[in-house]
Amino acid sequence: MINDNLYRRKYLIGGIAVVVVLTYIVRLFFLQIIDQSTQEKAENNAQLRQTLYPSRGLIYDRNGELLVANQPIYEVTMIVREMTKQYFDTIGFCEALNLSIDQFEEQMQTMTNPRKNRGFSRYTPQIFMQNLSQEEIAQLQQEKYKYPGIDIRIRTLRDYVYPIASHILGSVGEVNYHDIERDKYYSAGDYSGRDGIERTYEKELRGKKGVEVFMRDSRGRIQGTYQQGQLNQAAESGSDLYLSIDRATQQVAEQLMQNKIGSIVAIEPATGEILTMVSAPNWDPKKLVGKARSQNYQDLLKDPHKPLMNRATQAQYAPGSTFKILQALIALQEKCIVPSTQYPCNGQSSAPIKCTHNHGSPVDLEEGIEQSCNPYFWALFRDMLQRDGYMDGHLLFKQHYSEWRDIVVSFGLGERLSGTDVYEQARGYIPTVEFYNKIYGQRGWKAITIRSLSIGQGEILVTPLQLANQVAAIANKGQYITPHFNKNDSMKLEVHTTLVDEKHFDVVHRGMARVMTEGTGRWYNIPELQMCGKTGTVQNPHGEDHALFIGFAPMDNPQIAVAVAVENAGFGATWACPIATLVMEQYLTGEIKRKSLYDRMATANLINMGVKDEE
Repeated sequence: MINDNLYRRKYLIGGIAVVVVLTYIVRLFFLQIIDQSTQEKAENNAQLRQTLYPSRGLIYDRNGELLVANQPIYEVTMIVREMTKQYFDTIGFCEALNLSIDQFEEQMQTMTNPRKNRGFSRYTPQIFMQNLSQEEIAQLQQEKYKYPGIDIRIRTLRDYVYPIASHILGSVGEVNYHDIERDKYYSAGDYSGRDGIERTYEKELRGKKGVEVFMRDSRGRIQGTYQQGQLNQAAESGSDLYLSIDRATQQVAEQLMQNKIGSIVAIEPATGEILTMVSAPNWDPKKLVGKARSQNYQDLLKDPHKPLMNRATQAQYAPGSTFKILQALIALQEKCIVPSTQYPCNGQSSAPIKCTHNHGSPVDLEEGIEQSCNPYFWALFRDMLQRDGYMDGHLLFKQHYSEWRDIVVSFGLGERLSGTDVYEQARGYIPTVEFYNKIYGQRGWKAITIRSLSIGQGEILVTPLQLANQVAAIANKGQYITPHFNKNDSMKLEVHTTLVDEKHFDVVHRGMARVMTEGTGRWYNIPELQMCGKTGTVQNPHGEDHALFIGFAPMDNPQIAVAVAVENAGFGATWACPIATLVMEQYLTGEIKRKSLYDRMATANLINMGVKDEE
């Protein structure tokens, strides 16, 4: 029995030995063949990979004038594993960067804290300080040999040639954790476009990173280029971008909106290219560059006038009398009127909507547009919706309302403009049948219930961008291309056709021309430019009325369509109209000849008070 036990034990021990050997073989096979992480760790210990950052693409205006360039800045990185107390001169390092010891310790704690620096590793370069100038880095560059593990890298920050177009261009800032999670291109300390054009075209502008790989010895010291530079990759600069905006017109438009709240949008009707977009108040884009970015951003965020909001695309207003142009076109399309159709006006005694102007009666379509006659457009709206009666035909009434709404929406109102590079848009609102059914019940509303819509008030909301697009479509006699900033964009081929036939636009154009020659815009007309326009005064429950204007020029060959909104400024003819005509003058002629008008508009301060003059 003893011999039998020894005999069996021999095989058991042998089997265990075989299993152990096989386990080691399998483990070695896994580590060396299947799992590359061990090899990578070994290689990483022998390598130092330095990221080469590309220059961001430049941004130009429509005429090739440089708007946004780059400027060099420096950052200090550390490889913590290579920093040894025995060799690292902390005091000298702090003196070179003008830091106190406490500041150094605080920065080190932040950098090495995985919660605050999610990409922290003792073996890879970590950013210690950023946004340093040549002067700030000069001493450290001379004495870098004293500080093992320290490196100085050159990066670029944006440099703005002109203090304009902050809402258009946007800004560049440091990426956050979510950016890194969404796009593996980024690492901690990288920069990306945060808003505006910089964000929309981030992938085109940012370029491609490169890498330079160095060989290290067992103590981490650089021994030269790794594998004769076979792993090195050069950085590729970002693509340059040509915008549709005209720098000179943008600059004039921003000067005109100084100390005002509101916006200007100008579009080239034939292409949909945005010539200028101003949101006031704004800021010098240089404020959001470099070390001061964080504090300046907080100051802008706390400003009660909300400069960070792009009012050109996000502010929503009732369109007021500027909407009457669209009402006229819809009535013509629906065959409810002809250009010679007349309606009476009793001035201030008119009901249910009174007229705010003094003129003769009755008036036809062109006179109605010229005089901005409220009773005319109320009667037109009423007859259009209730042309089949109401009591026995309420379903037809709602059908006519839906047709009216469909035509309005076909001009780009009541929804975000799709397929555009315009960053952040408000939707606006054109009320639906369901909306009024919910408020008034199935049979509780008719034309008189919603009469405010006839003169662009009530529940209608539009943005200045939508207004400019609408007037561009009117200038084009029923077509528009989605507004955009990229001058080389293929979007120019995508034409939207409204639901109004081309034949109906001539009479409306003539009415808009009469606004500028005989109506509310006559004081600011430039006859040789053949201006067409429509002023609007929008009720504001929170203060003075808002001043609006839409227009285009020249009448026979439209090259610019403009929408202007000045909040709390009173009548549209007092402020919005002259500002719009000055923008047209600058773009079409290349200069401002009406110097006194320009000075009066540019120096007027309306930001803290409403101004209400007589039209």
